[in-house]
Amino acid sequence: MNLSATELRFDPALPWWVIAALAALALLVAGFALWRGLRGWAWRGLAGLAAALALAGPALEIGDRAGLSDIVILLDDRSASQTLPERAAQTDAAVEALSQQIAALPDTELRRVTVGDDEDGTLLATAMTRAIAAEPEARLAGVIAVTDGNIHDPAMLPAGLPAPAHVLLTGRPQDWDRRLVIEEAPAFGLIDQDVTIRLRIEDQGAVPPGLQGRSASLRISIDGGEEQLFAVPVGVSLDLPVTLGHAGQNVVQIGFDAPGGGELTERNNTAAVSINGVRDRLRVLLVSGEPHAGERTWRNLLKSDAAVDLIHFTILRPPDKSDGVPVNELSLIAFPTRELFLQRIDDFDLIIFDRYRVRGILPPDYFTNITRYVRDGGAILVAAGPEMASVESLNLSPLGTILPARPTGRVIDQPFTPELTDEGRRHPVTAGLPGAPVAEEGDDWGRWLRMAEVLPDPGAQVAMTGAEDKPLLILQRVGEGRVAMLTSDQVWLWGRGFEGGGPQLELLRRIAHWSMKEPELEEEALLADIAGGLDVRFTRRTMQDSAGPLTITGPDGETEELALSEIGPGRFTAEWTAPGPGLYRLQDGELRRVLALGPPAPREFERTVADAGALTPLAEASGGAVLALSEGVPDLRTVAPGRSAHGRGVARDWIAITPREAATVTGLARRPLLPGWAWLGLIAALILAGWLTEGRAGRRG
Repeated sequence: MNLSATELRFDPALPWWVIAALAALALLVAGFALWRGLRGWAWRGLAGLAAALALAGPALEIGDRAGLSDIVILLDDRSASQTLPERAAQTDAAVEALSQQIAALPDTELRRVTVGDDEDGTLLATAMTRAIAAEPEARLAGVIAVTDGNIHDPAMLPAGLPAPAHVLLTGRPQDWDRRLVIEEAPAFGLIDQDVTIRLRIEDQGAVPPGLQGRSASLRISIDGGEEQLFAVPVGVSLDLPVTLGHAGQNVVQIGFDAPGGGELTERNNTAAVSINGVRDRLRVLLVSGEPHAGERTWRNLLKSDAAVDLIHFTILRPPDKSDGVPVNELSLIAFPTRELFLQRIDDFDLIIFDRYRVRGILPPDYFTNITRYVRDGGAILVAAGPEMASVESLNLSPLGTILPARPTGRVIDQPFTPELTDEGRRHPVTAGLPGAPVAEEGDDWGRWLRMAEVLPDPGAQVAMTGAEDKPLLILQRVGEGRVAMLTSDQVWLWGRGFEGGGPQLELLRRIAHWSMKEPELEEEALLADIAGGLDVRFTRRTMQDSAGPLTITGPDGETEELALSEIGPGRFTAEWTAPGPGLYRLQDGELRRVLALGPPAPREFERTVADAGALTPLAEASGGAVLALSEGVPDLRTVAPGRSAHGRGVARDWIAITPREAATVTGLARRPLLPGWAWLGLIAALILAGWLTEGRAGRRG
């Protein structure tokens, strides 16, 4: 559409102040003539003004303009909450009908913007603001949003619009939903101590009368274990105490049974909360049977760890020593055996016997209690020397029933280099130790000089061997606890750098932490490293020759098998991308684990009942409407700016856009108002008319 427009412009021949002075002089002369009674004063004044106007250079500017089409922005919400019953069909019907109606309007263009899922929820306001900013304001005729109204960025809504904004709300009047809300959950917690999760169950929408006021059945489980069932009221905040049973990630699954009655979704009936279990302090009791060169090694190792509380006793004067010194003259601390091994033994996470001899300091009942302590979940570490092969060996005490090897009575006094066994290359205590010897490349560790010969139990794991390929480091699980045995007291040679030394501190640290059940040192473990978003790298650690496939059960109950690839002795990995956030159950043989991906509850399903509360202020301020699609798709009209943009028709509601009639200039021409000779003729004619008027008046006088 082409339009023409004519405007008056000036192209002055002299500065404007000169032209203004000339006009003022003409008016002054005309006023003087009027005062003197001269009848030609008007013609003289007009002649002066005509001269000033001619010097201003008046011209007509004629422009050709092309009309621009109007733009209507249609926001199509396709977030996850729009997949709830009937909403997708309502959205399809509304978008299709509006697209056809807009296409039928003359000089009107449609800008369709699809809003999908985002980690932060439905960002419809952000999409609207960006779409409006991308279009000229003079062409925007209207904004229409087809959505359920559950947006998560209301602060990004535009402050004002030059055209009406309409909201077409999906959903049904009878929609209702019951959801689980995690109000507060800790990220960390101490092992064997309660942490509190604050939660509530709330109803939204048109709750059926039969379900109002009824309690809900809350189910709770930790790491996929046995569920606990509680009846809780709806709409009341509750504090849920949870005891963390191990270090590392503890996944608490919380949910309630579906109430029935046609709620919108069960996706928000459960939540998974990941709490990292940490130890307050690792309590270690170190008992050295006698002073020796390696005693300080253990002490330095444990004292250097800020997370370890160490109690260390060294037996300097055994009871069988008779030197005649009165007891009141001894400056030794009495060994509190009863308090440590009977009353307070369960307070310790690990007990280390370093070159300990059975000399009557601990009665048999105390050893029996230590055995009970291990079977109930405690841990002991025996670092043996020549006493292991003597009659004072711990194997000859009641503690021998849980030790992983039996001494033969032989002490091997010859240099040897510790080596890893096949089990040692798989076991996390010894796998990947720095400088581990490789047969083809020679020895990288320094030698030790002495060890005791033992025969390992059938169920024990021999991780390292020494002289004559005899067991050097033996590990075993006993009941709920763990036992480790080092059959040499020469590990301190590594720390002194003898023949190049070796990873002394790292080996002893791993042995101690494995004994205390640290998750990163478990032999059979399934680790999940969440790289970002929904990408996961699984690592299966096992003492077996093969692993997998890994069975993954999703939140919807669908199962998937994932093959694992071997990357090293006892190490198998796989890369996987989850189809969506939620709680996944992992299983490989008898090993099970729970993995939580995404937020505790999907944000898209925090609020499911359609609600235009966040968009209503924008619609009202711009003159638009908020209409429910459950009553049908409204008709589309055009109205002049300033008039009502919505109303009720004969059959259904209607909404309107406002045509803007924007245009752009395509051509421009300028022509003088009068040519120069015409201005001279006009000025002369005015002067002549004034002279003739005065002349006739003179003759009559």
